[in-house]
Amino acid sequence: MTDRMRRAVNERGLADVGRGPDHITDPVDPVPVVNIANALTVFRIVLVPVFVIVLFVDGGHDTAWRIAAAVVFGIAAITDHIDGRLARNRGLVTDFGKLADPIADKALIGAALISLSLLGELSWWITAIILVRELGVTALRFWVLRHGVIPASRGGKLKTLLQAIGIGLLLLPLSGAWHLGAVVIMWVAVASTVATGVDYVWQAVRLRSRSTAGNRRGPSASRNRTPITDSGGDAS
Repeated sequence: MTDRMRRAVNERGLADVGRGPDHITDPVDPVPVVNIANALTVFRIVLVPVFVIVLFVDGGHDTAWRIAAAVVFGIAAITDHIDGRLARNRGLVTDFGKLADPIADKALIGAALISLSLLGELSWWITAIILVRELGVTALRFWVLRHGVIPASRGGKLKTLLQAIGIGLLLLPLSGAWHLGAVVIMWVAVASTVATGVDYVWQAVRLRSRSTAGNRRGPSASRNRTPITDSGGDAS
């Protein structure tokens, strides 16, 4: 027996010699809650009240402060993309991040929409539709949580992008064709918001029905059922 084999036997036992790593049974180092991805998420939450305060300086109609508010909103929106990518690529996904990230997103978008409506820059019906849809999808996810996870769709990601662009443009002191372009983008964002909301309702009903039917057929059917898992996207 070579020295290398002898050390392996002493460290892991004879039965484990030559065994590769087992990602299920082998202990893994827990992901620390304090990491760069979660720090960016918390930073985005902190930026929400900062954004609102900056926007409403001098009644919310000062050109310089409106530009500053748009910059703060843009920085916060960019962190939404960066923290999710860092968490996935570096293995920094934590329960705290899963909970805090969507809260930060909805707080930022909700604060921006309500603020723009209060300033008369955005119709309240647009704000209401978007907020009802966002809260409704969150409720749907909890409704079907015991049956599976509704995956984030490409439409949801496009919707989030359109909302961010539309809000960012409306925050700027634009006029004429530029302001009209911002309004059109928001209308498109509303349309995608409604369309993806309907899609999520259909997915939730299908997932719940499939899970219920599998439970009626027994444990073997449930084991053979293909699970619906999250695709790793952040948008919904």
